[in-house]
Amino acid sequence: MKENKGGGLIRSAGSVGFAVFLSRILGLVREQVLAGLFGASTQMDAFVVAFRIPNLLRDLFAEGALSAAFVTVFTEYEQKTSREETLRLVGSVLTVLTILVSLIVLLGIAFSREIVLLMAPEFSRVAGKVALTTTLTRIMFPFLLAVSTASIFMGILNARGHFFLPSLASAMFNLSSIVIGGGLALLLPRYGIQAIVGMAVGTLLGGIAQAFIQVPPLLKEGVRVRIPRPVIHPGLKKILVLMIPSLIGLSATQINIFINTNFASRCAEGSVAWLNYAFRLILFPIGIFGVAVSIAAMPRLAKKAAEADIKALGETLVSSLSLSMALTVPAAVGLWVMAVPLVRLIFERGQFTPFDTLMTAQALRYYAIGLFAYSAVKIVVPTFYALNDTRWPVFGSFVAVFLNVVIILATLDPLQHRAIALSTSVTMIVNLVLLGAVLYRKTGGYPLKRLIVDLFKIMAASLLMGLTVKGFLGWIHPEEGILLHAFQVFSVIGVGVLVYGLSGLALGVSSLRMVLCKGLVRR
Repeated sequence: MKENKGGGLIRSAGSVGFAVFLSRILGLVREQVLAGLFGASTQMDAFVVAFRIPNLLRDLFAEGALSAAFVTVFTEYEQKTSREETLRLVGSVLTVLTILVSLIVLLGIAFSREIVLLMAPEFSRVAGKVALTTTLTRIMFPFLLAVSTASIFMGILNARGHFFLPSLASAMFNLSSIVIGGGLALLLPRYGIQAIVGMAVGTLLGGIAQAFIQVPPLLKEGVRVRIPRPVIHPGLKKILVLMIPSLIGLSATQINIFINTNFASRCAEGSVAWLNYAFRLILFPIGIFGVAVSIAAMPRLAKKAAEADIKALGETLVSSLSLSMALTVPAAVGLWVMAVPLVRLIFERGQFTPFDTLMTAQALRYYAIGLFAYSAVKIVVPTFYALNDTRWPVFGSFVAVFLNVVIILATLDPLQHRAIALSTSVTMIVNLVLLGAVLYRKTGGYPLKRLIVDLFKIMAASLLMGLTVKGFLGWIHPEEGILLHAFQVFSVIGVGVLVYGLSGLALGVSSLRMVLCKGLVRR
């Protein structure tokens, strides 16, 4: 029975992972376009901060509190009420969401300059930097409404067992940014408009595409959503009850991002961009592994919680965490060892200099420390939501805010932008340990011993992989051309994957065995 459940999780996570992999590849291409056109320049710093402003709210509405709360309530309605009642819930949520987010967008556009000065006050020291950031913010703020709607569509499809296309939707965002944004960035300077404005327009249109690509599968499922007049549906009330404390907790995460951006703007010119490029590389394994497992596990966790089957919920939680760590721990070790070759291969061309490579790689290494925790928290927090408990995620988030400020203040002078990456990792690890301990007590004990044993085996296999990869770094010669350089880098990565896979299987990492067994069965 356990194998079937675990296999279902792996199949769903694999489907999501493949879709997210395609999206992340396009995301890296998007970052390559930005790096080649703008490097770590003033324009790039302005774009990063401008996009981060609506993106902070996106994390709350599209991928945070709303997503987790909606999936939980929608799943419950699917199981316990009629189809018509479930559709009424969806219509009510979409109506209220549209009104609320539209108001936020209008206010954001009106007060963009004030928000920019609050978030990155040091930008005022560079002529025109605040004005440019304000313009870009106003262009991209409506992006929030598009991706918030997309998150509702994604929640409906996930709850009905569709994972691939909703996860592929973010690829449309990246594709629009590359094609439309990159094209406009090359075209607009001919008309006296700064190139970075084109990337902002591409970002906005990408958010719209992310929502519309999910409409066909919704129609195929027979979902006909009619936007009614604003009515507070009982299910919407329940979503809001779950969301409000979650928003408070997730707002702490956004406060951390705000704090980090503020401190980064105080460091050397380009620090905001270096941290952004490094974090984009970290998001690659987080998206493929952490988010994929989280999305696949969320409906299962919600279902077990609705059935009050706490034992099965604990088994699903541990299987999810074990699978996530089996993928993210070796990824973190690989990113630490391969930081410079990877950043050089992906970004170092055009306006992106060797110095930018070094600074970005340093940030990447410190971000990698907390990679496993970042992915695991995305599984643990929705488990609290499924159990209708948002207090502890809120508490953990505010502990992280306090700890973040303390660490940055203590390390900013010697480490500069690296201090922000280090603090992000440390606070995420502390948050994971805290929430994991509380959840263990709350559920009466999930199979923690199995998780810890797996983690030690994963770490041992990852260490062996890291030492092996380090020994092969001498094979990489970037001066021999981009194609040969890419072949060398991916060959070394391939050796690392092989060593980790073999050593993990030899040590008996259960999640790796399950992945391999499923792959063999499919063949």
